[in-house]
Amino acid sequence: MNVAPHYPRLTHIALHVRDIEACIRFYCGFCGMVETHRRESGHQTIVWLAEPEREQDFIFVLMNGGEDLQLSPHDYRHFGFALPSREAVDALAARARAAGCLVWPPRDEPYPVGYYCGVRDPNGNYVEFSHGQPLGPG
Repeated sequence: MNVAPHYPRLTHIALHVRDIEACIRFYCGFCGMVETHRRESGHQTIVWLAEPEREQDFIFVLMNGGEDLQLSPHDYRHFGFALPSREAVDALAARARAAGCLVWPPRDEPYPVGYYCGVRDPNGNYVEFSHGQPLGPG
């Protein structure tokens, strides 16, 4: 009997943020995530966010009491979300520009990067929204 080896599976990323409610609004509003769990104990609040129908696959854990990040303009660390079209990237970039959080205007790069823009969340994390990568829709 062949048994496949067991490999670790990425299930969540935890972010220690300064303004947890602003971050929840950002990830729900820009990324379409939903709050799936909240735990409060004393001064600590912990919230789980997930994409609809992926609550058992991968979540963002937000914890209050963190510090804002100050990323340099040349620091490209980010979370990546796929969108279904170039028009969706343009529309999201326009929303981010109006909200004052657009970091990278839409740009086109050779495969596998595709068409993307970058947005700053309320804690200073960068979030990329792309179309045309071999990951996710589009």
